[in-house]
Amino acid sequence: MNQHNERQDKFSGTKEVQDHLKLDEPALISWMNENVPGFEGPLSLSEFKGGQSNPTYRIQTKNASYVLRRKPPGELLPSAHAVDREFRVIDALHRQNFPVPKPYALCTDPDVLGTMFYVMEKVEGRIFWELSLPELNPMERSAIYDSQLKTLTDLQAIDFEKAGLQGFGKTDDYMARQIHRWTKIYIASETSKIDAMEKLNIWLPNNLPSSTGTCIIHGDYRLDNIIIDPKESKVSAVLDWELSTLGDPLADFVYHLAPWFLPVTKEVSSLKGLHLNDLGIPEEEDYINRYCELTGRDRIDNLEFYKAYTLWRIAAIYQGIIKRALDGTAASEDAIKDTDIVEIFANRAWEFAQAC
Repeated sequence: MNQHNERQDKFSGTKEVQDHLKLDEPALISWMNENVPGFEGPLSLSEFKGGQSNPTYRIQTKNASYVLRRKPPGELLPSAHAVDREFRVIDALHRQNFPVPKPYALCTDPDVLGTMFYVMEKVEGRIFWELSLPELNPMERSAIYDSQLKTLTDLQAIDFEKAGLQGFGKTDDYMARQIHRWTKIYIASETSKIDAMEKLNIWLPNNLPSSTGTCIIHGDYRLDNIIIDPKESKVSAVLDWELSTLGDPLADFVYHLAPWFLPVTKEVSSLKGLHLNDLGIPEEEDYINRYCELTGRDRIDNLEFYKAYTLWRIAAIYQGIIKRALDGTAASEDAIKDTDIVEIFANRAWEFAQAC
């Protein structure tokens, strides 16, 4: 089995629920009967393989499939794993006909299953874990990359107030607040000193660009958080809204652009070193130009800053995963425990910072 297929097999589909993440099935059935229209038990539970943050389950009944997302058990970092915010934004976007799963109900009572959770529909389709899309032809790849970009710009064009998301996040100083937040999260989960992270923690807040506006931010918009239609090369649903808020559209776009400038590691899929034109995947400059075309921009200023910020933030996210893995609270049994990846990302981020 080649590396592409290994990655797809490792993260696709479901597995038996890990012992420390098992649910009280009678309690869940009782709650579903009361809160999910049309639900009929009995049910079977499995755990989705992909992801290392909020545990995610497939609920299968005789006539329907559902997805349950919950806060992980154990001691958690403040403000992390906010599944109630996730439910709110999905509910609002579903009403705007944006492609998200239909949300059914949120449970804020930890006595039901031990932690807060929500249930939504199971959207059928394809999730690709390998950026090169090796199973597809160049025309299909091109269409999928354009569809995911168009979907992001559609999200950024939604009036968040009309969508009922006023107060979902502050509308000023987004980058300053994000840098402050992720610095705190990183320090709280730090397991060893990394020189480049120390430098970036100081450099980033002192080199902020001017805001480019405020829109709904996904926070983790990437190919493997998107369901592609089973037959057509288009987006059917966007998943994993845990990090969503209101903020700078360029922060979300440059994060989405990261595969073109990510360091190459065994843990992370990257587009570096691939013959993109032959594959039907746009080059970085072409993708940026297409984003500008879709959003009416002439260009993107301060691109190196946003790249530095993006890689620094990803490093902080990985550090949180490492800390949860060492504490035994990670959602995935395969969660990363080695801080080498944090240092690799931080060093590359510092290179972009120095290029500003």
